[in-house]
Amino acid sequence: MEFSLPAEHRHVRAAVREFAEDEVAPIAQEIEDEGRFPGEIFEALGDLDMLGVPVDERWGGLGGDQLMYAVVCEELGRVSGAVGLSFAAHTSLGSKPIEHFGTDAQRERWLEPLATGEHLGAWALTEPGSGSDASDMDTTAQRDGDEYVIDGIKQFITNGSVAGSVLVKAVTDPGAGYDGISTFIVSPEDEGWTVTEEWEKMGLNASPTCELQFDDCRIPADRLLGAEGDGWIQTKQTLDGGRISIAALSVGLAQGAFEAAMEYATEREQFDRPISKFDAVRDKIVEMDRKIERSRLLTQKAATMYDDSVGPAGPRGAGEAGSLTRIASLAKLDASETAREVGEAAVQVLGGYGYLTDYAPQRFYRDAKLMEIGEGTSEIQRLVLGRELGL
Repeated sequence: MEFSLPAEHRHVRAAVREFAEDEVAPIAQEIEDEGRFPGEIFEALGDLDMLGVPVDERWGGLGGDQLMYAVVCEELGRVSGAVGLSFAAHTSLGSKPIEHFGTDAQRERWLEPLATGEHLGAWALTEPGSGSDASDMDTTAQRDGDEYVIDGIKQFITNGSVAGSVLVKAVTDPGAGYDGISTFIVSPEDEGWTVTEEWEKMGLNASPTCELQFDDCRIPADRLLGAEGDGWIQTKQTLDGGRISIAALSVGLAQGAFEAAMEYATEREQFDRPISKFDAVRDKIVEMDRKIERSRLLTQKAATMYDDSVGPAGPRGAGEAGSLTRIASLAKLDASETAREVGEAAVQVLGGYGYLTDYAPQRFYRDAKLMEIGEGTSEIQRLVLGRELGL
């Protein structure tokens, strides 16, 4: 069993780390304070061929695998949770479903601009009343000749105000339950929908989180992704990859918080010696390192399983997908809790300074909390895991 990254992955990691430290880290707190989406950062990521890391080269991507993508998510999260979140939503939710479930014509028209960095993607699943029951959906899409007409409200949509395409889940057959949900590609150029709210949040404010309202939004019938009724199956398959990306982002947040705590603890002196020499601080840092290493290994295992069981057309078999669902959910649950715990511990190591926005731990701590909520709460992960174990 191999526990080291392949050479190509290490090369990508080094390139992204250099970019993140030179370009993102210096403005990470500034863009958070301003609530500003850093478009220039994503333009630069596009120039580096990073916005299509796990997308096939045929469609303008880098042709990397899920493990490489997880490495990039971690490196971005290590300096900015907001940048990492918008990157992950663009890739796992806004791009990969088109590659997995779209036609070649849809991939050429909609996936290539995403993979090459022409614009970002978004995914609109959640609604104001749905919460953890994402299938409880009021948004509808009715066929009208050569068009579909979409009506409804979508909530908590990452990148909703900056995306060049949004994958919208809507009910096409109200009496069919899960089998009545479909997916549609919507463009900002389509009339009949607006961004009605961009939320101010506890953290991650440089990554826009929006409410979208659809009123008689008419789109061509060829914007249907897959077949009518495939939307929920697509959602479950998409979430396997999405949860791995959130796990990787969580590991990055934890790593960033850990490094800030390490730097402070080795430089800060009390009673004529660095505070890292005191048992209470040393043991806290050791525990942070242990949790990060555990979560990273579990996340990389999940990414490797994804690469073994998922091809360009999506999951290859129910048994493999079931195993992947379990490990992806485990990784997301473990890493998100690690991010929050390590972020809190880093604030504590810095003491009063840890509570100041001049120091990074408070930002990592606040950003980490969403990791336990988005892409399925920790409670939902435990529900998924129980089902996977037959409980």
